[in-house]
Amino acid sequence: MTKKYTKFYDFYPFYLSQHTNLICRRLHFVGSCFILLLILYVAVFGGLHLLWFIPLIGYGFAWIGHFIFEKNRPATFIYPLYSLMADWVMFKDIVIGKIKF
Repeated sequence: MTKKYTKFYDFYPFYLSQHTNLICRRLHFVGSCFILLLILYVAVFGGLHLLWFIPLIGYGFAWIGHFIFEKNRPATFIYPLYSLMADWVMFKDIVIGKIKF
């Protein structure tokens, strides 16, 4: 990663290029689903302390995908905010069928 991204619009294609492995994308998707389920659980049943698990769930699934299957370094180490945003955009793109699951 030598290019400095200053706009999300420019960063997102790079982000997708770091997620070409289908298993990596699936792990990102599953982690995001678990995050949404955890938020729903907390909203319905309470237990705000459970929200501390969000980073563990999100990063855990994603980093397994990157280190084991994609074999690259997650962009979140350099672009944490853009990577977080891009993960949810990619999630949406998978849901609507724009990106293969």
